[in-house]
Amino acid sequence: MPADRLDEVLDATYECLTRYGVRRTTMDDIASAMGVSRSAVYQYVRGKDDAFRRLAGRLHDRALTQARRAAADQDASCATRIRGVLEAKFDLVLQLSGDSPHTAELLDEQARLFAGICTGFTTDLRSLLTALFAEAGTAGPVTPAQAADICLALVVGLESVPAGTHLLRPASDALLTGLLGAPVEASR
Repeated sequence: MPADRLDEVLDATYECLTRYGVRRTTMDDIASAMGVSRSAVYQYVRGKDDAFRRLAGRLHDRALTQARRAAADQDASCATRIRGVLEAKFDLVLQLSGDSPHTAELLDEQARLFAGICTGFTTDLRSLLTALFAEAGTAGPVTPAQAADICLALVVGLESVPAGTHLLRPASDALLTGLLGAPVEASR
């Protein structure tokens, strides 16, 4: 299966999602957005649910790649690497909440179609953060896994605040200073 044609299907699926939402999008809508027949779309996906699952997977995979890249940057401090992981999660939310009211459906951990993808994404981010905190060491009785959970909770909280974009960096700096037990370099 040519990956570029699958990408076209997923791009068309995203376009339909922004217009109609998951429930109201049909395979005909996806085919129309691509300018092909419905049967042509079925060559790449099994149906609408498969198209949306693959789309959600692609978007979460891109964010996870960004997070892994940040976590692996050995030239950066642990605090900067942790911030990079948090920013990858936040960037995904900003992208999906900004394009349309419907696109946020891809973030719903309770949704039948996306629950496994969203949960897996969060689990992978938690693992990256736990490893970074284990490497850096945490202050006091906080374990690396608890520090990871606290950081993820911060991002989830900021996702619901209109000024969250402007608060992520200073909030993560303050939180990391406490979790790491030493002042971190302020981010810009």
